[in-house]
Amino acid sequence: MRSYWLASVGVTAFTLLIASGLSIGLAGQGQAGGESRASLSHGWTPPRTPDGQPDIQGTWTNYDSTPFETFSSSDKPGLYAGDPDGTSRGTGPASFPVDTTGRKLTRRASLVIEPPNGRVPVKAWAEAKRDYNLAHINDSWENHTAWERCITRGVPGGIFPASYNSGYRIVQTPGSVVIHYEMIHEARIIPLDGGPHVSPAIRLWNGDSRGRWEGNTLVVDITNYNNKGNVATNIATQRIRALPQSEALHVVERFTPVDANTINYEVTIEDPAVFDGRWKVAIPLTREPNYRIYEYACHEGNYGLPNTLSAGRAQERAQSGGTR
Repeated sequence: MRSYWLASVGVTAFTLLIASGLSIGLAGQGQAGGESRASLSHGWTPPRTPDGQPDIQGTWTNYDSTPFETFSSSDKPGLYAGDPDGTSRGTGPASFPVDTTGRKLTRRASLVIEPPNGRVPVKAWAEAKRDYNLAHINDSWENHTAWERCITRGVPGGIFPASYNSGYRIVQTPGSVVIHYEMIHEARIIPLDGGPHVSPAIRLWNGDSRGRWEGNTLVVDITNYNNKGNVATNIATQRIRALPQSEALHVVERFTPVDANTINYEVTIEDPAVFDGRWKVAIPLTREPNYRIYEYACHEGNYGLPNTLSAGRAQERAQSGGTR
């Protein structure tokens, strides 16, 4: 991942972000399973769009240095970062800038709030597949995540904090909500028309999203995934990075505005082929009216992937005495 972050537009975009002179407000976050920020906003009612939806439009960010999971002695951080031999080959910076906005975040053990121990219940075969792929990223492009291949960061992985390029633009139209992701520069359209999911024969990298309003909460149900993507793709997701997803993956997102500048985002993930039970993540999204989303041209100047693969071929030649 280091080659990907440093050789691609990530650092450039981060530099532009700093140079743009952001004006950042403070944001709070409730304890997982405990006091909610909503208690600080008793009686607050979100404005409405002309067609009556709670208005959550605007630009939001999710900068948060809270660990994705609680740590365990069995964790292998070097491996998760794509650095199994400790040589810093193909990994991201040891410590990338986070929380540059100065926002106030409630201290938590992890972004994972269910199960209560903050650990995702991953099946052994899925961990083994992840471990093999991350230890063999020089062997094939197929061993890299969908993000490194410039396909997608995934759903819900695209909203998991990545420390940079963490902007999201939400636009509402009659009958739909659109989320524009800064990273990978993709737009996700969420219909609100009450229609069914697409045919089970249709399988998508990011699944098929269908939304509805429950009071002031936007609830999004996602099914129809393919089995080619990853539940999470960036290093900040630690042990969950590069895990596979199956066609049985089912995701439910909840976007709840709790005051004018905060959306509580919660996502529940179930995939009986990959996990031994469902799990949930909670993240605050903070309104950033002065944040500018620049184009994330993922393939432009993306030398990380070809360089990683060419390094693998060079290593093979060296091991064979230069005959390959």
